[in-house]
Amino acid sequence: MNRSKGYLLVLVTIFAYLSWQLVVPFFQYVLLALLLGFVLFPLQQRLEEYVPPAVAALSLVLLAIVGFIVPFVLVAAVVAEDAADLIQETDPDDLQIAEIEALIEEETGFEVDIVGTVADSAQQIGSIVLEQATDWFGALTSALIGFGLALFLLFYLLKSGDDLMDWIRARTPLPDDVQDDLYGDLNEVTWAVLAGHVLIAVIEGVIAGIGLFAVGIPNAAFWTFIMVILSLVPLIGAPFVWVPASLYLFATGEPVLAAALAIYSAVIVGICDDYLRPVVVDRYAEISPAVIILGVLGGIYAFGVMGGFFGPVVVGAFIAAVNVLDENYDRLGAESGPR
Repeated sequence: MNRSKGYLLVLVTIFAYLSWQLVVPFFQYVLLALLLGFVLFPLQQRLEEYVPPAVAALSLVLLAIVGFIVPFVLVAAVVAEDAADLIQETDPDDLQIAEIEALIEEETGFEVDIVGTVADSAQQIGSIVLEQATDWFGALTSALIGFGLALFLLFYLLKSGDDLMDWIRARTPLPDDVQDDLYGDLNEVTWAVLAGHVLIAVIEGVIAGIGLFAVGIPNAAFWTFIMVILSLVPLIGAPFVWVPASLYLFATGEPVLAAALAIYSAVIVGICDDYLRPVVVDRYAEISPAVIILGVLGGIYAFGVMGGFFGPVVVGAFIAAVNVLDENYDRLGAESGPR
């Protein structure tokens, strides 16, 4: 390697590191833009047959705001409200605090005041909340900037998506046919995760949630959200919520509603999982449940909320890349010169 190449490599490395530092504070929003861009790009290509690329991209950004971001914010607000109500509905009288205090005093000889202690702690927490108000305002400002950045990135990903892919392909040191195989497999893996697992999880959770609303389960919106999250993970799913909900109804003297919820959830949600998921997955790459579990849990831990969507894609992409490498390794090793 001569000095010129070495200098350029060092320069590229330095600017790549600095660019990464710029991306890190908004990494979740960049992933959101990439996810929405991938989902909406087929529509962009169709719209460009009738209108200019910029008009098509702007229309799809507005669609993303109305169809994805606004509903997400509204659902998050309802879930947060239900979670707060769930905490506030805990009645100290129901916890038999007086009996607990008497039992502790009888057994240990020490007089305790649980309610007073909790009240003092609440005051301290309130003081901390007031002190943290500035930080919360900063977090809200950061979130607004992040969503704005995601929308701008989405616009340019849609408008210049073909140019971006041409640039990537031109600088990828692989033959065109190998790149076709690689990007084709990555496309199938991504759609398999989004359509075959994320979409099905949302459908399953919402269908099960309708049952919770119908029988009057308290804080049904919160538990519906929990079922959607659980449905992302194979072998867990919505039964971890609707089974205890049925038992709760039975224990509170509503055996008919308990049976109705159990039958509805087992049949309707079960049909969705047993029939709809295979139909969708069969259209794309079949992904092992182990990949989904590892991707969802590891993705959330490594990348935050968006990692739940991208984690399985990353693991599936790794498997796809290994398969392409195995199929073309000998041929690539024997090739020389420009592609």
